[in-house]
Amino acid sequence: MDNPKLKPATLAAQAMGALDHQSGGVVPPIQPATTFARDRDYQPLNPDNVYLRDQNEGTRLAEKLIARLEGAEASLLFPSGMAAIAAAFRTIPNGGRAIVQSGIYWGTTKWVREFCERRQITLDEFDARTPETLAQACVTPAQLVLIETPSNPWLLTVDIASAAEQAHGAGAKLLVDATAATPILCRPVEHGADLVMHSVTKAMNGHSDVLGGVLSTARDDDLWQEIATDRQGAGAVMSPFDAWLLVRGMRTLPLRVERMCENAQKIAEALLSHDRVEDVYYPGLSGFTGHDIASRQMAGGYGFLMSVLVKGGASEALAVAGRLNLFHRATSLGGVESLVEHRHTIEPHTGIPENLLRLSIGIEDADDLIADLDQALRS
Repeated sequence: MDNPKLKPATLAAQAMGALDHQSGGVVPPIQPATTFARDRDYQPLNPDNVYLRDQNEGTRLAEKLIARLEGAEASLLFPSGMAAIAAAFRTIPNGGRAIVQSGIYWGTTKWVREFCERRQITLDEFDARTPETLAQACVTPAQLVLIETPSNPWLLTVDIASAAEQAHGAGAKLLVDATAATPILCRPVEHGADLVMHSVTKAMNGHSDVLGGVLSTARDDDLWQEIATDRQGAGAVMSPFDAWLLVRGMRTLPLRVERMCENAQKIAEALLSHDRVEDVYYPGLSGFTGHDIASRQMAGGYGFLMSVLVKGGASEALAVAGRLNLFHRATSLGGVESLVEHRHTIEPHTGIPENLLRLSIGIEDADDLIADLDQALRS
């Protein structure tokens, strides 16, 4: 599907036009082979395939689809979101410098801190609530700037275009974790980002049955080739079956994201006016910090993730989570099913309010979810 005018919904539903040409099936096939045959002259039967790592048709299809949805030059799949983050950070030389947004996904923060310490990389963390702190950090040269927008679980929105300008002024590449937006809502490359990362475990797959990550690039340059070479050599690749499941999930991505955003907006507005709720963190609320930025760089909705501050302390928040019937109590986000998590239980050392519940809104009926939340809050 080379037509540049095709919309994301068409590209995704048609899986880039992929078919099983051998059987005529309308579903792209799975090829699980780990090695590929050669002819009697010892030439590969298929010059694109010699040995499974990054040589798999299903993986390449998923990467091409993501790149088209992202508006990127190319994409590379990894076995997890953290593997994708790690691949970008391994391009920083020993003794280099990284600038990272604080208050993002704790798994990223923890790994980056430990990695930078091992490699003698100077790490500066900035608070996205005060944008001038990024400008101050970018006065000194660096190799990589990482932002997460909307952030997890604070739902902070960072101006990607401004961050790109500041990062480039420091001689750094801008890496954007856009997991909570998906390329359906935001395409960071169009705002100046150099690299975009998604945990495809979340909404990209959307069915809570695939572990994976992806990096996409604005340019197929030397840095990108360094990442690709390192991935191939280190074997940090996704399995053929997971790639097949990912393509299957992405075929409904635009439809799922549309429904999830509609649900989330209704739920956020209902909770904000609830007498048992202290506050709601959601970019779609007009009074929420970052709403204006989100309105400029997100199209079609404000995402499916929100955090709710329950009146009372940890015990009341945990009690509310325990009384929910439709929300699964589980750690993840972006699936078709709605999830609730008491984040302080998971990361009590990061300053997360003890009364915060993180909600990932699925594709269920919004009124059913609102009723479930109301009974849990009032019981």
